Amino acid sequence: MINNSEEIKNSINKFNEMLKTNLVYFFDVKEFHNIAEYFLSVGEIQLSKKALSMGLKQHPNNTDLLLVKIEHLILEKRLESAKKMLDDINLISPLNQEIFIQKASIESKLGNHLKSINLLIKLLDFTEEPEEIWNLIGMEYLLMEDYYNAEYFFKNCILSDPEDYPSLYNLLHCYEQMNLNNKAIDVLKNTIKFNPYSEIAWHQLGCIYSKINKIEKAILCFDYAIISDDKLVSAYIEKAKLLELKNQFINAIENYKYVLKYNDPSAFIYTKIGECYIKINSQKIALEYFLKAIHIEPSFEKSWIKIIDYFINVKNYKKAKFYLQKSLKINPDCIKLWEKSVEVNKNLKLKKNVTLSYETMIDLGDSRWSTLISCIDEWIVQKNWKKAIKVGLKAKAYFPNKSEIFYKLAGCYMKLGLNLKSNNSIKTGKKIGLPSFKTIKMFPELKTKK
Repeated sequence: MINNSEEIKNSINKFNEMLKTNLVYFFDVKEFHNIAEYFLSVGEIQLSKKALSMGLKQHPNNTDLLLVKIEHLILEKRLESAKKMLDDINLISPLNQEIFIQKASIESKLGNHLKSINLLIKLLDFTEEPEEIWNLIGMEYLLMEDYYNAEYFFKNCILSDPEDYPSLYNLLHCYEQMNLNNKAIDVLKNTIKFNPYSEIAWHQLGCIYSKINKIEKAILCFDYAIISDDKLVSAYIEKAKLLELKNQFINAIENYKYVLKYNDPSAFIYTKIGECYIKINSQKIALEYFLKAIHIEPSFEKSWIKIIDYFINVKNYKKAKFYLQKSLKINPDCIKLWEKSVEVNKNLKLKKNVTLSYETMIDLGDSRWSTLISCIDEWIVQKNWKKAIKVGLKAKAYFPNKSEIFYKLAGCYMKLGLNLKSNNSIKTGKKIGLPSFKTIKMFPELKTKK
């Protein structure tokens, strides 16, 4: 006997053949419904519409086809039209489960979550498959961020089917939001009792133990997840991270390498392996992995930073600058890379490049005190008073209670002969505090100002 999925496959093949050949084939209502639903589910909206249009021409009042039409209207956000059609169909088929579900879906999209829930609760009175409805009600409560009520319905789903993993994930999300780790652990343990080889349950249990700092228990759970599915890369990654915390870097490397065995290589994994090699003082091997990382994913900023750090640590600043320039061509908006640029250029005594790096950081939105004050100081050292003032005014907007800014502005105004502005800045600075030794050293004239 041909099963249902095989029937649907045959119907779709016949429909596609008809479109290619322009021949007209016969389809019954069920076939039209299945074809339209299939194309809708895979995102082939126009083909779904075509099948639906042909079906409705032959069977204009068929409820199942009209309900697919409503799905199209909802997808096109023609919600009022969909509601009107549903009311019309409801007169013909008042206890049709799909009508309630579609009505609830429309109310949900309109933001009327309580109306949606009430419709679904009514449906529970006569549905033969409450699990689907419990899940839909739970989702509505999730959208309302009512995790307490959502928990009840997702828990019903799990009790009915311990392998309903979408509901399990939603239930765990509820517990996470309510900070009920013990409840989450109990649910996962019950799932494992039902299926001791549930890699999903073991993995989630490991994540919760990791979160509450029960490292040994977490590692054991990830081990069981791997026993249940030895290609579960997420379990290897989480286990490796915990091994790093325990300073077991060689074991961590081994687990990260399993990820490379079962999954496509990624810059993240190469970088994690490199970091572990750094910790066991295998610097050159670490560099090899960082270079692999930027080769397969040039936009992965962390790997570039690790390479630059490597060359800074061995005091090869020219090589560090080489990789810095390459990285900034690909990631010009990365503040951390510009921060490395400051460090490298300072060691190479390239003062203009240092100030350029600071200014770029500020332009990118870096408003840290250390960045702003360092940039001002660099311009002062280079006797570029106007540039120092420009940055100083930005700094004043962020840190109006830092006297240092006002004294440095005063010194720069003084150098430009803008005595009134200089005096006003000194007055403001004195209200907040005294100038630092560093500022007095930059502007000895400030000593004589009262």
